[in-house]
Amino acid sequence: MIASAHVDTFARDNLPPAALQPEFLFDLPELQYPDRMNACVELLDNAVARGLGDRPCIVTPAETLNYAQLLERVNRIASVLVNDLGMVPGNRVLLRSANNAMMAASYLAVLKAGGIAVATMPLLRAKEISYVIGKAKVAFALCDSRLGEEMDKAKSLAPELKQLVYWGSGDLEKRMAQPGYENFSACNTAASDVCLIAFTSGTTGQPKGTMHFHRDLLSVCDTYGRHVLRANADDRFIGSPPLAFTFGTGGLLFFPMRAGASTVLLEKAGPDELLAAIEQHRATVCFTAPTAYRALLGKLDGRDIASLRKCVSAGEALPKATWEAWHAATGISILDGIGSTEMLHIFIGSPEEDLRPGATGKPVPGYQAKIIDNDGNALPPNVPGRLAVRGPTGCRYLADERQRKYVEDGWNITGDTYLCDKEGYFWYQARSDDMIVSAGYNIAGPEVESVLLSHPAVAECGVVGAPCPERGQIVKAFIVLRPGFAGDATMTKILQEFVKAEVAPYKYPRAVEYVSSLPKTDTGKLQRFRLREAAAASANAKLAS
Repeated sequence: MIASAHVDTFARDNLPPAALQPEFLFDLPELQYPDRMNACVELLDNAVARGLGDRPCIVTPAETLNYAQLLERVNRIASVLVNDLGMVPGNRVLLRSANNAMMAASYLAVLKAGGIAVATMPLLRAKEISYVIGKAKVAFALCDSRLGEEMDKAKSLAPELKQLVYWGSGDLEKRMAQPGYENFSACNTAASDVCLIAFTSGTTGQPKGTMHFHRDLLSVCDTYGRHVLRANADDRFIGSPPLAFTFGTGGLLFFPMRAGASTVLLEKAGPDELLAAIEQHRATVCFTAPTAYRALLGKLDGRDIASLRKCVSAGEALPKATWEAWHAATGISILDGIGSTEMLHIFIGSPEEDLRPGATGKPVPGYQAKIIDNDGNALPPNVPGRLAVRGPTGCRYLADERQRKYVEDGWNITGDTYLCDKEGYFWYQARSDDMIVSAGYNIAGPEVESVLLSHPAVAECGVVGAPCPERGQIVKAFIVLRPGFAGDATMTKILQEFVKAEVAPYKYPRAVEYVSSLPKTDTGKLQRFRLREAAAASANAKLAS
């Protein structure tokens, strides 16, 4: 065991037992990291040492920081954490903000000081924030003052939180301005020291804290970033995922910095804001979710996004129809991928020359994947089963019995149903708990969603199984219609016949409910478990009547 730099041993003490952790793979030469390593030093200090100090790093509507300026800001925040607040290596620090330069600098400062970053979504309410604080035993918080109302409420609910400092109000900025704070010696962390506790977004219920090491942050850069994304120092990244979401942290902070590139951080990144910023800043690499690409398609007229050369999609399955429509409109092949908070970032996804539209792709170099049955046996090609994966990153839940479910025999079981074809491409079928079993048929909800989304009347939809006495379950669709379309019996019939014409007729939605919006997490993922709850409640009410 490499000696930890952590004085506060909470994180290491609450790692899963070694027997319950996945097997980690470090076969690639670029994954042979030294025993002692600080992720901030690797990403930032070393970039300045290589002569990149004058190159732009973080671009926002309010300010632009080059690498040297970002380094000074990081040093000043790290100095505040240690000198003013008394943070010691291993302490957890809650971070709370929309995507901006202070959020990015605070994140890096926690890493440099040997702390553990616990970033939270800006839309979380006090009760949700206090849960994170209590679960991770967080004593320190840095927060954007504009989010102060819920943060103050959370502090009153969470006795563990001892120190709360706001920026934007002048408090953190005044502390940062102290003489000598521009210099800070990085904590001599072990590569295997925990530096991040990322909480899952809650698509399946109670959020889980996932623990990642300093080497993990570099591993995703040196696998997906290096072998699939292949960005360079002249790239300018942009996107919509929050920095509190590991898809966003990787795509909008770690990947660009590892390449010596720059990143545009937007506090608001809806379709209109994202397109305007791509145009203004001549962004070249975009990270966002499938639903965002679909929304962007309707707003491309009159926009100059010719600077874009790479588009990455993750967070949920990318419908083939969306891929084809984006390619037809822009000429860009979206790089689909599957990642998870447990794995930190994307572990299956192929570069442009190796794509198969509709397929997620092949395992990212450094990772292995296979399809298994319920007993853990490998399945032959083209047979749906559970996705199992392993590589340089993996699941380490913070004191959570669900570790036993996620890791089996050294493999991470992601909760997704996939099949792998004879060429080694992985094709998404459904979340394992989204598989609908109706009258003996296995029906993947996302497949039906993909068909419905290709109808011009449908803006958004979610498909789940609803209880049925005769069939066990029936397919139920919750649909948000586009303006100008009425959610009546005629529309239901049209959509049902449309699905029957596109896929096997038994997959059509026997029940359709029109809604104004769908339940989603702060990261934009559809919360199908809430739709299942609504479908069950509706079915039970009908039975009772």
